[in-house]
Amino acid sequence: MTDQLASGQRFRVLNVVDDCTRECVLSYAATSIPGAVVVRLLSEAVKERGKPKVLLSDNGPEFTGKALDSWAFEHVIKQEFIEPGKPMQNAYIESFNGRMRDEFLNTHWFLSLPQARLSLSVWRQDYNDIRPHSSLGNLAPHEFARQLAG
Repeated sequence: MTDQLASGQRFRVLNVVDDCTRECVLSYAATSIPGAVVVRLLSEAVKERGKPKVLLSDNGPEFTGKALDSWAFEHVIKQEFIEPGKPMQNAYIESFNGRMRDEFLNTHWFLSLPQARLSLSVWRQDYNDIRPHSSLGNLAPHEFARQLAG
């Protein structure tokens, strides 16, 4: 997703959502998010949460490049890509991105990238820890994940 600072400088947001628990695993804002950065962020997430079996993404260059392909192969994570022009094949992240756009990006005006990152972190924590989701039996994603883990 993209947005812009008050200065007009554009920035991107990378979101990773767990399809099962609906947890926002990571949200990262930067002016550019190349494949090497995606690999670094996913590596950190894997250390914290364990590795997924599948990584579903769109066909952006940060996902289709050699850096992520090599990393996924090394970690035995299957990469799947949605068909170009078919965002509903990745419905969970599209729904999440829409919610983030409506509830967060469209309601805030950021003066700097550090401010955007800090605000994004607070919003993500609220999304994961406090907000109930009807699809999860009205539990917040972290609580649902805890119950699922037993």
